[in-house]
Parts: sequence; structure tokens; C-alpha cells
Amino acid sequence: MTGLLLVLAVLVMILVFTYTNGFHDAANAIATVVATKVLTPRQAVIWGAFWNLIGALGGTAVAKTIGAGLVDVHFITLTTLFGAMAAAAAWNLITWFFGLPTSSSHSLFGGLFGAALASSGTWKVLRWSVDKVDAHGRLAHDGIYPKVILPMILSPIAGFVGGFLLMGILFAIIRPLRRAVVNACFGRLQILSCTYMAWSHGFADGQKTMGVMALAVFVGTQSGRLAHVPPALHFLWSPQFEIAGWIKWSCGLAMALGTYVGGWKIIKTLGHKLVALKPVHGFAAETTGATILLVTGSLGMPVSTTHAITTSIMGVGCARSFKALDWVITERIVWAWFMTIPAAGILAYLLVKAAALAGIH
Repeated sequence: MTGLLLVLAVLVMILVFTYTNGFHDAANAIATVVATKVLTPRQAVIWGAFWNLIGALGGTAVAKTIGAGLVDVHFITLTTLFGAMAAAAAWNLITWFFGLPTSSSHSLFGGLFGAALASSGTWKVLRWSVDKVDAHGRLAHDGIYPKVILPMILSPIAGFVGGFLLMGILFAIIRPLRRAVVNACFGRLQILSCTYMAWSHGFADGQKTMGVMALAVFVGTQSGRLAHVPPALHFLWSPQFEIAGWIKWSCGLAMALGTYVGGWKIIKTLGHKLVALKPVHGFAAETTGATILLVTGSLGMPVSTTHAITTSIMGVGCARSFKALDWVITERIVWAWFMTIPAAGILAYLLVKAAALAGIH
């Protein structure tokens, strides 16, 4: 029974992190549509929560990368996963308190890497680059370098450039039109782009914790902690790593609930402080950010939703004028980005080491 309770504690902590991911990253899906007054805050969070859930059920490529592609699972224990998720959730809460739109994805990466290092005592636990043959017989690249580091560098660039170019094209199209016509037209179009962004947010971020949850029940099964579970909990038995239906639904619902609650401090930063937005700007930023998430999510790359939408907003703002962007806020955001993986990693490392000292293995 003690082993089962540990498994359940890990699963609860994963859902807690997923919930914080929802309200921490709610701004990604709804900040622009609230800032442009196309939807009221309550309408936006309900709409965003629904499409977050639908998006989370849309695939498993990213989940498999997170669960089995970044660290050597032979060194992973339930204590490792609990420490990783507790650290990631704590960092989300800290940055939420200060209104900083940092990446929940990078909190998760940092927590997982730091906890894995503490459990294994060796850097070899981190899978930097692994070549493998996929189900179709094609060579595929897996590991931290191709799936985390490269996208971490390229996705903000793609967001900024994509937002800048799309906004430039839209400026050329709307230049002859009256402002009232433009606002009315793009107010309606932004409902579509908001939906696209909310769906892609669920598609990208919902899968990340699914991978950790699948890894948790797999580790629990392999360690024998789930050998004698009550019949009502037999669905936890997982002799192989797979993303079961109950995992998809539980993570999707936790994220949707977090989005419904909303992270209004971060929404204020993205939607009001970073750059002044009109419906046409919101449409361009959401369309750019959501497209990046759709492409990378389909390729199994766990890209930061926050980086994609924030840099898209920056690009859209700079297409108007480089003076339109609040560079002080931008500098704070970028520094928070750089801090996230190391900070969450150190916190997770300390938590796992503290558990070991307390006799929890």
C-alpha cells in the first residue's frame, strides 16, 4: 500500500503542475483577445479552456519525447519524478507571482534534468543526441539537442520573424481600409485565431505532462509498486511505456481547469504592458504562434508556448514601430527565460537530495 500511495502522490503532483501550466500559460491563449476587447475575460477563459482540452487530446508525439526521449529511464524513480514536478510547479508559481511569462515547458525540462542528475549521480543520464529508426523505418533524431535546444533557439526567432512578416503583409492589405472596418473585420477573425492558439496550446503543452505521467505509471509497474493494486485502480498497471486514454483526459482536464482559472498577472503583462494591441495585431500574433506550435508539436518537439506567442507579439509590435515595444519589459522576460531551466533544475536537484537524506528512495 505504501508503494501505491507513492505512485498516487506522484500522479497528483503531475496534475498540480499541469494545473499551474494551465493558469500560468493561460495568457498564451487568451491575452491578446482580452487585450483587444474582442472577448470579455470570462468568455475568453471558458473558450480557451475548452479548446485547450480538445488540443490536448490531439496527439502523442511530444508526450513520447518527454517521457522517453530526454533522460535515461533506467535511472528514473518515482522520487525523481515527484521532485521534478514539484520543482517545476514551484517555479511556475514564483514567476506567476511576479507576472513573468516564463516557459512552463522549460520549468518541466529543468525539473526533469535536475531530478535525474540527483537520482543517478551522472551526467550520462541526460540523452543529448540519439539516432533511432522510427516505426516507418526512417532515421529519426531524438534527445535534448535536437528536441529541446535547437527548438528553444529557433522558435523565438521564428515567432519574431513570422509575426513581423505577417503583420507587414496585413498592413499592406488593410492600408486602404477605414480603421472601423479593419477593427470590425479582424475582431471576428480573431475569434478564429484565438481558437487556433488555444487548441495549439493544448496540443503542445498538454502532451508534455502526459509523457511524465505515462513514465510514472511505467516506473511504478516496473518497480513492483503496482503489483497488488485494488481492482478499481488496475488501469494504473502499465508494463510498457504508452500514453493511455485516461492519461490524456486527466492531463487535458487539469490544463483546461487551470486555463479557466486564468493567470491574470501574466495576461496583463502580455496583453497590455508589452505592446499596445488592436484586433489585427492579435490576429497576426496568435496565428503566428499557433502555427509554430502546430508544426513543432507534429514533429515531437516540445517547444515553449510562451516563447512562441511572446516573440510573435514582439514581432507584430515591431512591424508597427520598434518604439512600440516596451524594451524594459522585454529585457525582464528574456532574463526570466534564461533563468528557468537552471533554476528549476537546481530546485529539483535539492528536493531529490533532501528526500534521499530523509530516507525516501
